[in-house]
Amino acid sequence: MSTIRERFLLAAEESLLVVIDVQERLCQAMDQQVLGQLTANTAILLEAAQELQVPVAVTEQYTKGLGPSLPELQARLSGAGLHEKMTFSCCGSPDFVEQLRAGGRRQIVITGMETHVCVLQTVLELLDAGYHVQVVRDAVMSRARRNWETALEEMRQAGAVITCTESVLFQWLRVAGTEPFKKLSKLVR
Repeated sequence: MSTIRERFLLAAEESLLVVIDVQERLCQAMDQQVLGQLTANTAILLEAAQELQVPVAVTEQYTKGLGPSLPELQARLSGAGLHEKMTFSCCGSPDFVEQLRAGGRRQIVITGMETHVCVLQTVLELLDAGYHVQVVRDAVMSRARRNWETALEEMRQAGAVITCTESVLFQWLRVAGTEPFKKLSKLVR
């Protein structure tokens, strides 16, 4: 049985950040204003992850057809585990599953697209495998808002915590006044 702390209160040393399928051609079909928010928030989380030594897993769905991750994120993906996949769930990628197991992190923070397809299926499989999953509401999206809303509700019902970028950032930081706090808190001002 998990505790409130394990499920709801993120710790940098227990977290893995997952960025799902934020790819060039897929992004062309998205609302550009919402995509801008997703990209900015994902960039904040990637910078925080790098500063706080939170490992990152990045997936790309059928790269040949959908292209690579967005260029504005690629520069921040140095050191991330990159996993090409054909299954909608990231858990269908043996390399992704191996990164999860090898890292031993139990708190999984999810960003990416599309919320009602790849994000949803990944979250459900991670929950079923016993991970504590938090979905960053302002860093996931679908082409249609109703699909995004429905998927967030389904994931909440399944046991995922629905959160936001700033909550993740400040939970990872935990304490004000430190050098990481001074550096990273500027990202959300």
